[in-house]
Amino acid sequence: MLTAGVTYALPADAALLKPIQVGDTLATNRLFMAPLTRSRADADGTPSGLAAEYYSQRAGAGIIISEATAVSRTANGAYLNTPGMYTDGHERRWAEIAQAVHAEGGKMFVQLWHVGRMAHPEISGVESVAPSAIAADTVTHTPTGKKPLPVPRALGVDEIPAIVADFRAAARRAVDAGMDGVEIHGANGYLLHQFASDVVNQRTDAYGGSAENRARLTAEVVEAVVDEIGPGRVGLRISPGNHAGDMHENDTVSVYEALLNRIAPLGIAYLHVLIDPGAHTFGVLRALWSGTFVLNTGRDTGTDFSQLEGYAEWGAISAAAVGRTFLANPDLIDRLVLGAELNEPDVSTFYAPGPVGYIDYPTLSEVAEPRSA
Repeated sequence: MLTAGVTYALPADAALLKPIQVGDTLATNRLFMAPLTRSRADADGTPSGLAAEYYSQRAGAGIIISEATAVSRTANGAYLNTPGMYTDGHERRWAEIAQAVHAEGGKMFVQLWHVGRMAHPEISGVESVAPSAIAADTVTHTPTGKKPLPVPRALGVDEIPAIVADFRAAARRAVDAGMDGVEIHGANGYLLHQFASDVVNQRTDAYGGSAENRARLTAEVVEAVVDEIGPGRVGLRISPGNHAGDMHENDTVSVYEALLNRIAPLGIAYLHVLIDPGAHTFGVLRALWSGTFVLNTGRDTGTDFSQLEGYAEWGAISAAAVGRTFLANPDLIDRLVLGAELNEPDVSTFYAPGPVGYIDYPTLSEVAEPRSA
């Protein structure tokens, strides 16, 4: 068994182990599974046939947030074999996943994204789009090898309503599939984050320039999804100052202030923030947001559960989203309660096809060695 030799025992009365009402969803604890791209979907965006087992193994999380899932064919294309939520076939497979997770007593939200300028035409089959014609200075793996990302086409104002509608339609499919809700991906250098940036977004129309204008698209997506499925089923993820996808922002405060001020009256289920708790922006956002506040520190390898527990005890956060540690430890909550050793994630299998490193991490009740594929 791969093991880090690390243990941490949460006390029986730990804040992180207490249930919490998250919009319409009652989570049994405050340790959520963070969204993790695994690149195991079929070529047409249908989630892997192994995904139901993968997610249901981790049903002990307070809420599972799925891997990023495209809202349309044109929204996809950053990476090979990532899932979608825009066809009947996609919806049927997600329904199987929802049923499997619920059968184990779990709760699950689907994270919805549009990758914007992070797409490559060899993956998406269409031209990449963005707020402005500014390429991300990075490469991606295409069917013909690793290649730089092209200069995207700047979206026309007349195209934006269709993107908002795609998020709305995907959210409807997710709920119809039996999911507890959706998380709108406004972080990590993808389309909504690109619009929020005062560097990547050089528009001079209603979607660029001022903080309110740069926040407009994300706000419109949130409003449309809330209108479609209700506020209690909607979460939003943001990552102020995050550099993923060659993202740059001079303004990491006012655009998010504008966004939160606009959407706060909607009463969505939660705000999920990828940020260093020591950053100035963390304090600003926490003061602005009176609802459920989910923290992802971005330092998931070697997660400091004592630190997260402290934040939860103090009321600085409502819950914490944990990624790689949940990936490698399907029974993470049990291990934390017992102070058991944690499996170490195998980086080499993060994006590899098949069951190895996906559904074969051992639980405490299984033999010491991982199951054979």
